[in-house]
Amino acid sequence: VQLVESGGGLVQPGGSLRLSCVVSSGALDFYAIGWFRQAPGKEREGISCANTHDTATYYSDSVKGRFTISRDNAKNTVYLQMNELKPGDTAVYICGARPWCDSTLPTRADYWGQGTQVTVSS
Repeated sequence: VQLVESGGGLVQPGGSLRLSCVVSSGALDFYAIGWFRQAPGKEREGISCANTHDTATYYSDSVKGRFTISRDNAKNTVYLQMNELKPGDTAVYICGARPWCDSTLPTRADYWGQGTQVTVSS
């Protein structure tokens, strides 16, 4: 399974970005897709996840109410809409495929993308 992220960049505090994670054709039928982030000197953090066979989505407390995960199976793509961005959101954002996800937002995945940098700064 291959995953390719895009959409990162430099944005001012309060701004928005939409990240995309394109996955191998058909993979969304079998894998939940999670978004993770890793800031310099910090551990990888699971921030959102969408399951494959139901509409359940999960968010960490740090992004709940600001970020929205969505899936477009026809385009083999999972999105992360990020609003009200803060300097503390600065990190490399990575998508990963795993068999399932839940509110514990596991930080392990079977497959990883290469990551996309998000920098929130004025």
